[in-house]
Amino acid sequence: MDQIPVFVYVIVAVVILTILGFVLLRGPKAPPGGYTSTRDADDPAPEGAGDAEGQESTTTTDEATATPTPTKPSVDRPESVNTRMARLRGRLAKSNNVFGRGLLALLSRDRVDQDVWDEIEETLLLADLGADAATDLVESLQQRVKVEGTQDPTRVKAMLREELLKLVDPAMDRSLAIDRKDLAPAVVLVVGVNGVGKTTTVGKLARVLVAEDKDVVLGAADTFRAAAADQLQTWGNRVGVVTVRSEAEGADPASVAFDAVKAGIEAESDVVLLDTAGRLQNKAGLMDQLGKIKRVVSKAAEVDEVLLVIDATTGQNGMVQAKVFSEAVDVTGIVLTKLDGTAKGGIVVAIQRALGVPVKLIGLGEGPDDLAPFDPEQFVDALLD
Repeated sequence: MDQIPVFVYVIVAVVILTILGFVLLRGPKAPPGGYTSTRDADDPAPEGAGDAEGQESTTTTDEATATPTPTKPSVDRPESVNTRMARLRGRLAKSNNVFGRGLLALLSRDRVDQDVWDEIEETLLLADLGADAATDLVESLQQRVKVEGTQDPTRVKAMLREELLKLVDPAMDRSLAIDRKDLAPAVVLVVGVNGVGKTTTVGKLARVLVAEDKDVVLGAADTFRAAAADQLQTWGNRVGVVTVRSEAEGADPASVAFDAVKAGIEAESDVVLLDTAGRLQNKAGLMDQLGKIKRVVSKAAEVDEVLLVIDATTGQNGMVQAKVFSEAVDVTGIVLTKLDGTAKGGIVVAIQRALGVPVKLIGLGEGPDDLAPFDPEQFVDALLD
């Protein structure tokens, strides 16, 4: 074979070097979808830039490289019990002072005869104190005024306060059974007729408990009213509380209540609040269903409280409701709603005397924190302010 001339090797080497130089001068290929020209600093980074290949984005703006941080849904911070009670006392005094002032005006007359005492008794009856309680109060005041022989308004007011406080009975246990026991949460069943504000009361009570650092689960056992579960869940969401509900229309309320208690047990919650459907006290079938709910729930955990919600403006009709519900589910406490705007504070005395069950909570308005534990002394003082 003829030898290849040296100049051929030289030519081949030159060609190879030329090709390598061209490749190096072009630089790396732009990533797919990237820009083909130089980007300004304000341009967004091309899709795929700074990915797993370790290449960093050349943009200098924070907006182009920042990863959105998921935000937690905001929750309300309920008012403390002390703040709530102080505000409610002021509202109660404002709405009921006609009652207290009327009594004081009558008792402070120069001459208190039988006609005056009859007016006093009528005032007490109009305040829904009840006939027996009104008679007892008038007789006690008559005796004390006669014995002391005083017409001093300050002294008369003190006597009236003492007698009213006796009727309200500060010795009754008004604490809520909301302490977790063994491996189960406390269970509170809320009952009442249509329209008294049960679902709202459950939502407000959840706020009271959250303010006391309790872990709460809500059970939407009102499966007859279409919006009840949504309404209760809205209340729960506002304070970060879980609501157990059924998406099936007309689901068995006892089953929903049972599931809520089981969820409370699994989550190691402190309290489970169970909302129930409103029912007329003269409907035997619906009243029997309340008993079923309580029996079914008791298979998972004991029912610690049965709170009966009563509209304070219904007067003696509320008394009838209270008696029937108490027979059906052994009511342990009363929640009086709508106790503002009228001098109907006497219903507290009447209902306690009839049932032997204490008023434990009172509601005085539409605000989310307008529910507070019932305090006999503050209540009476507010009536007489």
